[in-house]
Amino acid sequence: MADLLTIENLGNLLMLCFLQAVLGFDNLLYISIESQRAPVAQQRAVRFWGIIIAVALRVVLLFVMISLIDKLAEPFVVLNWVGILEGGVNFATCVFILGGVFIIYTAVKEISHMLSVEHLHTDVEGKSGKSAAKVVMLIVFMNLIFSFDSVLSALAITDVFAVLAIAIILSGVAMLVLADSVTRFLEKNRMYEVLGLFILLIVGVVLLGEAGQAAAHAMHDDALALKFFGYEVVPMSKTTFYFSVIVLFAVEIIQSGYTRKLNAERRAQQGGARH
Repeated sequence: MADLLTIENLGNLLMLCFLQAVLGFDNLLYISIESQRAPVAQQRAVRFWGIIIAVALRVVLLFVMISLIDKLAEPFVVLNWVGILEGGVNFATCVFILGGVFIIYTAVKEISHMLSVEHLHTDVEGKSGKSAAKVVMLIVFMNLIFSFDSVLSALAITDVFAVLAIAIILSGVAMLVLADSVTRFLEKNRMYEVLGLFILLIVGVVLLGEAGQAAAHAMHDDALALKFFGYEVVPMSKTTFYFSVIVLFAVEIIQSGYTRKLNAERRAQQGGARH
């Protein structure tokens, strides 16, 4: 116990909590949006159990990754189709590709659903096309996908399991506290739900970019980086990602304000015409 309570471990814990907060934004956004697909009466329970189960599995994942880090890191396939597809593929590569494709598919599907005529006739009684159990499973599944990014980053800071586990649990508690607030905000401001879906679309692209360098980073060998038609797949930096998110929010806020101004001008003109 004394070995655990050191200045180094406490410093690493603070760093990990900050890291989890930064990397957990997209996860929290996905949970808030996806939970709305469940029946209204069960949405809060869906978020609660989805996060609880996901955090528990994330701790298990952490233990497995610490135990098998070398085996998981080593590429099981090295592609050598010169000029077409080159690079190494390891377990993390597959996870990032699967997660990225799934998130992009989910975002595109939900955006198209919101634009469809059928969406105008949503059942006001709170029924949904997805059961609560299915939504919980999706939240847990995607939480594990997001976990790879944060766990791999965390392992670069420390390999002390207790410190890593505490950081994961604290991040889970934070998600439990914030999930309802984010969901309520999206429900009251439906226009931001569309914005959130576009952010998820970017997150999917980010994960695909991470897949390109997963094997290279794990083995510290740049030759294993994935290349498509001679072009290396380079991940989007977190700075670029968050800058893009800020720009999207800024555009949405300005657009909303401008729309309100135009509506006010129209009402004023209509009122003047009557007089």
